[in-house]
Amino acid sequence: MFDSREYEFSDVTLILGGKDIIGIQSVTYTETVTRTPLYGKGRYPLAMQTGNVTISGSFKVTQSELEKLLDAGRGSLLNLKLNAEVNYGNPSAGQKMITDRIEGIYFSTTTKSIKSGDTAMIVELPFSAMRINFHVR
Repeated sequence: MFDSREYEFSDVTLILGGKDIIGIQSVTYTETVTRTPLYGKGRYPLAMQTGNVTISGSFKVTQSELEKLLDAGRGSLLNLKLNAEVNYGNPSAGQKMITDRIEGIYFSTTTKSIKSGDTAMIVELPFSAMRINFHVR
């Protein structure tokens, strides 16, 4: 039987630095490689050369989660190097668990912002990382 159910945000768990981040609002991560055509005789590329891989992303978290991270970094996120696991699925509900591991996370910016009418401070934490391992077993 074919199951077309997609994962929902409530099926996502972020473990950052060994801690379950319950105030997570958003998770984004991207792996990009540079590709450059190699030209020779004629108009068309002879081959495609592969360059460096870049990994970037961001987490959106509640202010309380930010404060915990700031405490761990002794007042600055820029002092931290963390690993993260992003888990999709709920095995207790019969779903297959998928885990992506992001290694060597370095945060690049810390910004706090709240405005009139906001009921909570949600903070975006952009990062660069060393490696992503998709579908870790």
